[in-house]
Amino acid sequence: MPLARILAGTSSVLTTLTLSGCSLVWSCTDTTAERGEAGVRVQVVDTDGRPSGVTAEVLGWRREPHPQVPAEGDQVHFDIRFQGVDGEWNGPVVDVCAVDEKRVVLGCQQVYAQETFGHLGKHTGDSWLHVEHPERTAEVLLIPNDQSDHDGRTCDQDMKDGGGVHPPDTPSPGDQL
Repeated sequence: MPLARILAGTSSVLTTLTLSGCSLVWSCTDTTAERGEAGVRVQVVDTDGRPSGVTAEVLGWRREPHPQVPAEGDQVHFDIRFQGVDGEWNGPVVDVCAVDEKRVVLGCQQVYAQETFGHLGKHTGDSWLHVEHPERTAEVLLIPNDQSDHDGRTCDQDMKDGGGVHPPDTPSPGDQL
C-alpha cells in the first residue's frame, strides 16, 4: 500500500510540473535575430525587433591620423550620440561600420552608450574605426540591433540558461549592408 501512495504522489508531482510549463528535460534552442537596416540615425531595437526607446546617430565623420599613432596614416574618426538612454551607466551597444559607396563593410566596432560622454555632452562622444582602406569610406552607419540584450551563452555552452534569441553577428569586412 505505501508503494502505491508513493507512485501516485510522484505521478501528481510530474503532472503538476508538466502543466505548469516545467519539465525535467531542458528544451534549449538558439536563434539569431534578423539584422536591422543600417543608417546614419537608427531607432535601437531589441532581439525581438521592438524599439528600445533609444536612438543612435552618427553626427559626423572624417578621415584623419589617430593622434596616438599618426604614422599609421588616416583612420575613420566619428562622432556619435545616443538619445533616450535611462540612467548614467546602462544603455544599448550598437555596431558602427565604415562602408564604401556600395555599402560594403570596410570595418566595424561596437560602441557602448554608457561609454559615450565627454567633449560633446552626455551620451555623445567620438571614436575611431581602424579600416584597411579608409580612403574608400563613403559613410559611417549604425546597425540598430542592441548587442547588449543577451549574455551570449548558447545551448551548447549552457543547456539550462543558454539559448534564446541572440543579436546578429557584427558585420565583417566584405558584408553588404
